[in-house]
Formats: sequence, C-alpha cells, structure tokens
Amino acid sequence: MFAGVLCAGTAAWALAGGDRVSRRARVVLAGGGAVVPHSPANWERLVVAVRVRAARWREWSCLGAGLVVALLGGSVIPLVAGAAAVPLVRRWLRVRRRERERGARAAGVIALCGAVVGELRAGAQPGQALTAAIRRTAAGPGGPGPAEAAVLAAAAFGGDVPAALRLASREPGAEGLAGMAACWSIAVDGGAGLAAGLDRLEGALRAERDRQESLRAQLAGARSTTVVLALLPLVGLLMGTGLGADPLRVLLHTPVGWGCLLAGGVLEALGLLWCRRIVRAGER
Repeated sequence: MFAGVLCAGTAAWALAGGDRVSRRARVVLAGGGAVVPHSPANWERLVVAVRVRAARWREWSCLGAGLVVALLGGSVIPLVAGAAAVPLVRRWLRVRRRERERGARAAGVIALCGAVVGELRAGAQPGQALTAAIRRTAAGPGGPGPAEAAVLAAAAFGGDVPAALRLASREPGAEGLAGMAACWSIAVDGGAGLAAGLDRLEGALRAERDRQESLRAQLAGARSTTVVLALLPLVGLLMGTGLGADPLRVLLHTPVGWGCLLAGGVLEALGLLWCRRIVRAGER
C-alpha cells in the first residue's frame, strides 16, 4: 500500500509539471545558459527554491496522510482531519519562516557593522564605507531589500542616512540598525569616532545573539519533549495494530471510538498549547 501511494504521488508530481519546474529552475538559475555548478549564488538560489517547494509539500502532506489513513481505515474522518490540518501547518511553517528571516536579518546587521568598521579603518569615508559594506553583505540571491536599497541610495548620494537606517530598523530582526543610526548621528554632529561606536555596537549585538542562541539551546529539550508527547498517540495506534487489536476500526466505526477520538484530539491540542505556553514563558 505504501509503495503504491508513493508511486501514485510521484506520477501525480510528474503530471502536474514537476519536470517543467525543474527546467524552469535551471533556466532561472543559469540565466538561460549552462548551469555553473560551483557558483555560490546559484547554489543559494537553488537552496531557496528547494525550501519553497519543500514547504509547499509539507503543507499538503497532512492531506496525503489523511488520505492514506482513510483508505486503510475505510472512513472519511481522517481525510477531513487532514484537510483541517493544512491551514494549521501552513501557519506553523509561516511562523518558522519568519523566525528564520528574523535571525538572518539580525546576522546581516552584525555583519554590516563589522564590514563598515573594516572599511572605515581602511581609510574610506563614512558614505563610501557604508555603500561598500551594504553591497558586500547584501550579495545574496535576492540582493538588497527595499529598506537596504534606501540606505544604499542615501549613503551613495548624500541623503539622510540616519533616517534611512531608522526606517530599515523597523523590520523584524533589523533593530540593530537603530543603534547604527544613533552612532552615525553622533559621529556627524559631534565629531565622535564612527568606527569605535560601530565596533561597540557590533559587540553588543553579538552578545545579544549569543544569549538568544543559549536560550534556544536550553529550550531545545522542552521542544523535543513536546514533539515526543505529540507523537505518542501514533505510537499507540501502531502498537495496537501490531497486536491485532485493530484500533482504526474501533476509532473510526464505533460511537465509543468516536468519543475517544474526540476526547483524545481535544486533550492533545490542550497539551500542545500548554507546552507552547511553558516554552513562551521561558523565552520571555
């Protein structure tokens, strides 16, 4: 049954245009020519494309799992439950993507501070140093974002750099740019050393990131325990099936099983919410 479902999914992916997506990805990554396998930008674009497609597949994996269980149990209840879980999984994946983007943006701010300090100590003027640093640190697959482009334009053409930095600091994870704007204003108005201020700012941002990583490592055990507890009911179903008790027939085709399924789903949701509240309290 599993092999049949896997083959059917592969055939559906091919009929839906998976080969066209692969060809389109090759054309986009290579600009219509031959793919350069060792180009860092091409590899970064390929990783982004793979992550996007994997996220889409994970969104609909609940529906596929519900379909398999519905076929095995001869009931439409798992299919309905899988369809209801799709928006929840999509929201969870969206939150995780925002957290990754926030972390990447915070790391980019730290790298930008270090790059500006290096350019200043090499003898560059503040505007030239910021321009070169932004072009160096924003050389990823997407290039500089709108906020970074505004800062780049202000630095290159003599605009209001502190205002552009404060505007860019409103994005999640880029709060450190407000400190850079303060250092820039003080250096311009008061004549203080910009490199020294940005160096201290970089150290403070690195210390904050290290504290966050330490906290994330300390909470990893709690998150792992939550995942294990969430998967225990599935382990129980597998054990019951292995012992010949046929739990799917009881849960999906009897009133007592429906009541147990409803009560178990409610308790499972409450347990996950409780564990999430504990983790959020630890983060605060």
